[in-house]
Amino acid sequence: MSTDQQPRANSGVFRTKTVEQSIRDTEEPEHALRKSLSAWDLTVFGVGVIIGTGIFVLTGKVAKENAGPATALAFVAAGIVCALAALCYAEFASTVPVAGSAYTFAYASIGELPAWIIGWDLVLEFALGTAVVAVGWSGYVRSLLDNIGWHLPASLEGPDVPGGTFDLLAFLLVLVITVVLVLGMKLSARITALVVAIKVTVVMIVIVAGLFFIVGDNYKPFVPPAVTPEGGGSNWDSPLVQLLFGYEPTNFGVMGIFTAASVVFFAFIGFDVVATAAEETKLPQRDMPRGILGSLLICTVLYVAVSLVVTGMQNYKELSVSAPLADAFKAAGHPFYAGVISFGAAVGLTTVCLILLLGQTRVFFAMSRDGLLPRFFSVTHPRFRTPYRPTILLGVIIAIVAGFTSINELATLVNIGTLFAFVMVAAGVIMLRRTRPDLPRAFRTPWVPALPIISIAASFWLMLNLPGETWFRFAVWMAIGIVVYFLYGRSHSRLGQEGRGARY
Repeated sequence: MSTDQQPRANSGVFRTKTVEQSIRDTEEPEHALRKSLSAWDLTVFGVGVIIGTGIFVLTGKVAKENAGPATALAFVAAGIVCALAALCYAEFASTVPVAGSAYTFAYASIGELPAWIIGWDLVLEFALGTAVVAVGWSGYVRSLLDNIGWHLPASLEGPDVPGGTFDLLAFLLVLVITVVLVLGMKLSARITALVVAIKVTVVMIVIVAGLFFIVGDNYKPFVPPAVTPEGGGSNWDSPLVQLLFGYEPTNFGVMGIFTAASVVFFAFIGFDVVATAAEETKLPQRDMPRGILGSLLICTVLYVAVSLVVTGMQNYKELSVSAPLADAFKAAGHPFYAGVISFGAAVGLTTVCLILLLGQTRVFFAMSRDGLLPRFFSVTHPRFRTPYRPTILLGVIIAIVAGFTSINELATLVNIGTLFAFVMVAAGVIMLRRTRPDLPRAFRTPWVPALPIISIAASFWLMLNLPGETWFRFAVWMAIGIVVYFLYGRSHSRLGQEGRGARY
């Protein structure tokens, strides 16, 4: 049976779109994206989006509250969960080199409704992530400006500041990034490469300089004994874990490491964004696996090294929750490094915003090209070959959200959304192996179905460790998405209309 004759369900919410058809859609002139990225560009994108507030903030929080010096093991555990998912992403991204990441993969393997749910999930994840990081970037920049005597009016410092109503810096950052993305992927890649070089240099300074201030006694005990927190609860314990497994919430100990892993997982969010650029990669079959796995490996090594250094410099009980790296150097009598770290964090968050917004626009573009969102948004710019319409729309919306909104607990939605996408991608690898064993695969996930099943279980375990209110908010967003699908997406689906013989 030829590849174009492979069976495909053209009716119902679980109709699937063949890999061949997905690739053909990318060749339509008005919907084609420019292929300009290499394996190096993809790796830089991955490192650029992964290294952000997680490494500069979360290290101190989980060390002080959950794992002590064993925070390094929490980063390893979270990295393993991501690596399992990354192997699944690598197979899909090299086999289905189409914009959309997990959305496109689910459409090719599980069906239209699951693909829509994933796409809807990713739109929220990337939008919220971009806004959160933009607000964080604004805070770092305001701090640096204050140090040199420049002060913004209180009303323009954002809702998180007393008397503030509008975060001007966060608003402007998102608008500038929007313009950069409209102008082209190669320009975005060059800017990202420069900023990532600065950011990685700062991280290396932290590691190398910090080695000279390590006190061996700070590692004792490496895994602090488990303690039941006062009031019987922990900041991060999950009622779902307690209900399903009879788990009594504790801080520290072995369970503290897993709790910490579910928190520091936020620091790894972003490597999956690399997959959204598959359609704009010159040799996706070769370069997508290299970019995804390479960026994840580099960041995991850096995270483990930083956590070991900072918990060695200062006793975990004394670490700062808001700025652990900078404060650890201050405690060692070297405030100069604290300023360098703040600068690196401010510069580094710029690329995080850029790549998260890039990922969101590519998912939105792919859903629009499939008819599940208005096709108006799937036309690329005649000169720059970028999806400029969704980029401008989403950029303006996120800029407004970042300017006027104080975002706090909603950030956990980014975690649960990413983990949910991991589950669906791993399931998709298993299903596509069964339905299309003949499909050429430049990269094959090893040990299928065992490894994807382990990936699903590991991702679901971290999801269970998230707060109950996060599950509730996630369920509400998903319910809204399902309503939108049945009111618009199902009837306007390009695949569905082709199945009914309609011209699209």
